[in-house]
Amino acid sequence: MAEDVMCAIVSGEIAAEVVLRTPEVVAFLDHRPVFKGHVLVCPTRHVADLTDLPDDLIGPLFAAARRIAQAIGPALGAQGSFVGINNVVSQSVPHLHVHVVPRTRGDGLRGFFWPRTKYAAGEQEAYGTLLREALAAAGRE
Repeated sequence: MAEDVMCAIVSGEIAAEVVLRTPEVVAFLDHRPVFKGHVLVCPTRHVADLTDLPDDLIGPLFAAARRIAQAIGPALGAQGSFVGINNVVSQSVPHLHVHVVPRTRGDGLRGFFWPRTKYAAGEQEAYGTLLREALAAAGRE
């Protein structure tokens, strides 16, 4: 696998403003933040996307994201945070990373970053069934 930007940051090849580092996770300021203080949290091992995240990294990755979210208020005066992951689509770097973005009421960010839609009659139940079946099948593998 060719080095990606996240792997280069992990190795120190590319400098970044690191705010947290453990053996499993590195968290650093996004160089193009939604709001100042926007942090990216990623595994130190190369993981392409959420579906490739090994079970042994789930805890460390999300514990680090939670720690960053807890620190944003006291550190930056934020009232809360947006925590999210783009998975393949809109994932600008092919290395899993969690966005932790400081938020305050009236900051101009409205809802989600993508348009909303509505289910037609019966469609919500159909989607629910499809997802439950896929989850059940995956549990049997």
